[in-house]
Amino acid sequence: MDRNSPHRQGKAVEIKGVSKVFGTFQALKPVTFDIYENEFFTLLGPSGCGKTTLLRMIAGFEQPTTGEIALRGANIQGLPPHRRRVNTVFQSYALFPHMTLEQNIAFGLENLGWEKQRREARVADMLRLVHMEKFAARKPQQLSGGQRQRIALARALAPEPEVLLLDEPLSALDLKLRQAMRDELRTLQRQTGITFVFVTHDQEEALDMSDHICVLGDGEIQQLGTPAEIYEEPSNRFVADFIGETNFLDAEVMAVEGERATVKVSLGMTLNAPQKKAETGRSAVMSIRPEKISIPAQDGQISMEGTIVGVNYLGGYTYYMVETGKTKLRVSLRNSVSRSGMFEVGQPIEVGFAADSARVLGA
Repeated sequence: MDRNSPHRQGKAVEIKGVSKVFGTFQALKPVTFDIYENEFFTLLGPSGCGKTTLLRMIAGFEQPTTGEIALRGANIQGLPPHRRRVNTVFQSYALFPHMTLEQNIAFGLENLGWEKQRREARVADMLRLVHMEKFAARKPQQLSGGQRQRIALARALAPEPEVLLLDEPLSALDLKLRQAMRDELRTLQRQTGITFVFVTHDQEEALDMSDHICVLGDGEIQQLGTPAEIYEEPSNRFVADFIGETNFLDAEVMAVEGERATVKVSLGMTLNAPQKKAETGRSAVMSIRPEKISIPAQDGQISMEGTIVGVNYLGGYTYYMVETGKTKLRVSLRNSVSRSGMFEVGQPIEVGFAADSARVLGA
């Protein structure tokens, strides 16, 4: 399924009022949402937010305190992990060190009672799928981290699960390899048509690969939507702060008109911008992403005078810290024409942004 397609297939997983309590600690408050067939779905959030707990409940390694989990419409409550049509890829890969790669992939199929000819054909197919045919006779310790990751994926996909669960599988890899594996994971999901449920705390991974993202924080759902919706239209301050970078400005809500609010912000101006949960007469914050701010200001933008007080060059982008009165703004500009156009510390400039690029977020 194309991540931009408005058409969604049947429900692969249904989470209905599921919560989890360990002793006196509530790891997950009741949550309800659906994961659709043939989509790449991501559970995203900081450590301790409940995302891995939720994944383990889908897998059957933990049981919900309340609620119900259904797989393709069938309640799987109480079913042990081996009787659920789901497989899990762990952060540690969990490969058997004494077995060859072929034997690792075949292990689960043997336990399922697949006959030899069918099993060997499936192992060969999986090795081709992850481009590891030449390494079939090797053992895991003879492989790089990325190669072990591929075999872990091949082993999990071999029994043709209805849902594949991935518990932060890229976190142990270096940056370059992690970026390459993101592309491979997305390609595998498209090729197999299997629903992937991916757990990560890495916002960039989630935005890059997902059809839909469920942002978890403090044990509850903060927002569920497409990557573009999560990034461009955060539902609250937690989401705006956790996903990417943003500038927060104190705001006083003067009036709310439907999906927009008129606010007075700490930059010393009044403007009308899109809003979420803002209330007239109440305090709020306005969020504006660094890349939404221009230097110099463009025609039609809200503009203000400022001074460059910090410069961070990051190759493709340069980040500027701009002081405007008592407020500092972080601005991101793409380096499209060499370094000759860069601004310098102490340089007076004019910055600007469109009101529609800002978001007013209530309590």
